[in-house]
Amino acid sequence: MQTNFTAEQLADPGVAMSEKILRKCVHCGFCTATCPTYVTLGNELDSPRGRIYLIKDMLENGRPADEQVVTHIDRCLSCLSCVTTCPSGVDYMHLVDHARIHIEQTYRRPLMDRLTRRMLALVLPYPARLRASLHLARLGRPFAPLFRTVPGLKPVAAMLDLAPASVPAASPVSRPGNHAAAAPKRGRVAILSGCAQPVLKPGINEATIRLLNRIGVEVVVPEGEGCCGSLVHHMGREPDALDAARKNIDAWTREIDAGGLDAIIITASGCGTTIKDYGHMLREDPAYADKAARVSALAKDVIEYLASIDLPDPVNGSGLVVAYHSACSMQHGQKITTAPKTLLKGAGFVVKDPPEGHLCCGSAGVYNILQPEIALALRDRKVRNIELTRPEVIATGNIGCITQIAQGTGIPILHTVELLDWAYGGDRPEGLPARATREQRAVQPS
Repeated sequence: MQTNFTAEQLADPGVAMSEKILRKCVHCGFCTATCPTYVTLGNELDSPRGRIYLIKDMLENGRPADEQVVTHIDRCLSCLSCVTTCPSGVDYMHLVDHARIHIEQTYRRPLMDRLTRRMLALVLPYPARLRASLHLARLGRPFAPLFRTVPGLKPVAAMLDLAPASVPAASPVSRPGNHAAAAPKRGRVAILSGCAQPVLKPGINEATIRLLNRIGVEVVVPEGEGCCGSLVHHMGREPDALDAARKNIDAWTREIDAGGLDAIIITASGCGTTIKDYGHMLREDPAYADKAARVSALAKDVIEYLASIDLPDPVNGSGLVVAYHSACSMQHGQKITTAPKTLLKGAGFVVKDPPEGHLCCGSAGVYNILQPEIALALRDRKVRNIELTRPEVIATGNIGCITQIAQGTGIPILHTVELLDWAYGGDRPEGLPARATREQRAVQPS
């Protein structure tokens, strides 16, 4: 794609990066076939190619974002399916990130949109605030149908719909501390506690720590770490995202310097995609650029880490039929595609691939709150495809996908590591169904 930026514009590092990305696009349109919003809406401006044209026009002309640009950029899930599809290697992720920052800096949103985004930024990254808000949501849930009739309140209705009926008790594994290896020590890792996951499903990190400790890996929860920053990052709130990144980098750097780390383990793939990008996000910060790059290099999804070490023989789970939902942040963001299924099969599970596995479920951080209609259509499409495989349980690697898909099906959905922990001698995951009979499994489609 030909560009016409001035030398003055290219002096801005963000614009210079975006210009290089834009020049790689050859307008081929392959991305449209795998873009969830284009597949759902059929509008060229809701495809990666269409958004690239909008971004180019906005940046090249040095003008503030307008309503059209904001509408179509807001509809992007950042699922990165287009990045996987693109034959030219267009770095759409960083391009749309820069566009969102430009929107946040130059566009004044309607009042209710501003208030909603501000509330999300003040609540979701903070576990105590999120826990309190979920308890309050029970009082507001009866009003959700009314809120859905008012355009500006639809995100509030979506939040109430997504809120669980009950909130699990806080887990002690979220507190800073060391969890010693229960077998001859073979490694030492830090684990990200996170923000939403320890509130919604603390059992994920509990299962991770149990499994790692049993196979000889010491796990540390560092003092001072918190939200990875992805929730605010995808809303264009760059200062908030970078502050969160610096806080985590400081916490993990202290552990690296004190006792060394083999890896920084992440159990939510959406967080992993962002943490692996810390080196890019802080590339212009002289105080943090090197430390950020070191942290990004150490960051590993728990499945990625488990795939790199030897595991014992499984003791549970043989023959259980599992539909594996590959979260977008896992398959497109981190390019981890076969390892989860290989580990599940190695643990004795029968793994099914749902049709259209490349399409997003509609969660995408806070997307299912800010764009509830599109998110609902994508969720229902995802659930239909999963149910075609007739699984006993669904496995995935991202808390957002777990929350989203669970709203649309009665099939239990678990984190992949919960199944692996059980298979290798851990506790039976809560919600795991009673074993199907051999006759029931025999009629499962291949």
